[in-house]
Amino acid sequence: MNRLEAMELAEESEHCLRPAEAFALIGDETRVAILEALWQIDEQPAEFTTLYEMTETDNSAQFNYHLNQLTGHFVYKHDDGYELRTAGERVIQAVVEGSFNAHPDIEPFETGDQCTQCSGSLVATYAEEKLAISCPACGRTHGQYSFPPGGLIGRDEQAILSTFNQRVRHLHCLARDGVCPRCSGQMKTRVARGDDCCLDSDLRAEYTCKQCQHSLCSPIGLVLLDESAVISFYRDHGLDLQATPYWRLDWCVSDDYTTVQSTDPWVIAVSIVHDADTLTVTLNGNLAVTDIKRDTPRSVS
Repeated sequence: MNRLEAMELAEESEHCLRPAEAFALIGDETRVAILEALWQIDEQPAEFTTLYEMTETDNSAQFNYHLNQLTGHFVYKHDDGYELRTAGERVIQAVVEGSFNAHPDIEPFETGDQCTQCSGSLVATYAEEKLAISCPACGRTHGQYSFPPGGLIGRDEQAILSTFNQRVRHLHCLARDGVCPRCSGQMKTRVARGDDCCLDSDLRAEYTCKQCQHSLCSPIGLVLLDESAVISFYRDHGLDLQATPYWRLDWCVSDDYTTVQSTDPWVIAVSIVHDADTLTVTLNGNLAVTDIKRDTPRSVS
């Protein structure tokens, strides 16, 4: 299903507003203020009086009119008050994260890490709401992924990197598990080959939401960051994989350690090497793990 088909399906549903109607409903400062007040109130449902006082609206009749316009699509109305629907939460979250009203600009800065290919200094750059990690010396990219501008606000460079690392892990792990990180719809997984502007990898995993058409892509190895066998492998070497930025791991940023054993069906092996110790994880076309082997060299006495 493409984006046009998804929009047509939404328009045909009796439960969905047309996009223009949905945006028209929130195109008023009072209505946005109501949604923001509901988002800030800890105990919900919120009483009418509490909500009215928080929005500081001069006219109660006007306030009531705008509240009624939001009810049903962005706000639930209960016998004892009001609370946000998921759609209302999304509107306020978009404002808070900066998607609508924040456009910060930061200069490129060094991450303090080395390129997995040439050991040059990695640099982080931010443009068009995407953060990229790359090596100016050899040109290798170490991933370029969505990062809302709100993630930059109030954080220094190291905090930005840490947040970005956790975000990339979270989004792609959700996608691999079949859950759209944007709308919680079903994600379709496919293995693809060919050039991709944001990856230094011929082979990649692609995820597309069947509901909202949100898409993600990554090198195959990135899906193994939360795999228990891989976490244990690093723990055996005294390393905390979950605290390690993904761009330090060659198998997460390229396909140098990825071997295609079959394409029909897909059989893909990712070799993770540390101190001559090798863990080979085999996956199928859905990126489910089908086999794990470890080759640990025997110590010479």
